Amino acid sequence: MNSATVLALLAAGTYALRLAGPIFHRRLQLSERTTRLLGALATVLLAALAATAALTQGHHLADWERPAGVLVGVTLAARRMPLPVVVIGTAATTALLRLLFVP
Repeated sequence: MNSATVLALLAAGTYALRLAGPIFHRRLQLSERTTRLLGALATVLLAALAATAALTQGHHLADWERPAGVLVGVTLAARRMPLPVVVIGTAATTALLRLLFVP
């Protein structure tokens, strides 16, 4: 399958999922337990994606500066700092550590 076909299928699937919400909103009744479970699954998926992005670079483990920067960002976010502060703190920490420990 070439990349144009994959891109078209991905776009069609995304559009179909976006349409499914308004169409099935009133027809599909989920229990409160299922709703909580779906919310938890979304959180786990986002955490896994963030961990993968923070700890890997390509097919290899990332240098230790990136996870250290992410840890600072998570700490700032947990303290409910504004998003620009979190992003700048994460980037500055990573950049400073790379600058200090360049071989």
